[in-house]
Amino acid sequence: MPSESHRDEDLFESQYIEKYLSEYASVSSIVREALPFELIATVGGVVAGIILSGMTDELGMIPGLLVIYPGVLGLRGNISSTLGSRLGSAIHLGLITDLDRHNPELMNNISGSLILSVITAFILGILGHFVTLALGFESAGVLKLTLICVISAFTSGVILSFVAALLAVGMFRFGFDPDNVVTPSIATIGDIVSMLMLFLSAKLVVMF
Repeated sequence: MPSESHRDEDLFESQYIEKYLSEYASVSSIVREALPFELIATVGGVVAGIILSGMTDELGMIPGLLVIYPGVLGLRGNISSTLGSRLGSAIHLGLITDLDRHNPELMNNISGSLILSVITAFILGILGHFVTLALGFESAGVLKLTLICVISAFTSGVILSFVAALLAVGMFRFGFDPDNVVTPSIATIGDIVSMLMLFLSAKLVVMF
């Protein structure tokens, strides 16, 4: 009897693996699901460049902003993409099934992402100031650059955390593998949102 039960478990496991490989991990499913979002990501990169081209006044008024710009973009994309991957894994494991603010797995991932964003942005602002001076350029000051980094990182982090969770849960419900969709999507959306928040943060800091 135990051996028969063991055979049933092996049969169920093999069927589950076969179904997973056919639905989520086959070459055709990966290309079919990921390609449209990769194309959208390419367009999104152009949009982020257009937003940057409209920030010429801020770049001139806040010396050092150009130095921290790549760091802000990389920071937001890396943290948000990692969040999307972690949410996708949690969904596959059945730990997240809905956008429930009482779900500890969901809320811990989002909270950790936001805390990482603020800490890293704070360090980035300080580094941006001293790197600007080391390169022989004038800096707007460590306080201004740090404020811009922290405000833009936190606001974009809140937006992108919600978008990542919504995408991960929504795509899985529609039969897509979140791992194929969320990372390229959130990286692109992250570039656009980060640029907008950086632009608004710079405007806010300049006003005061």
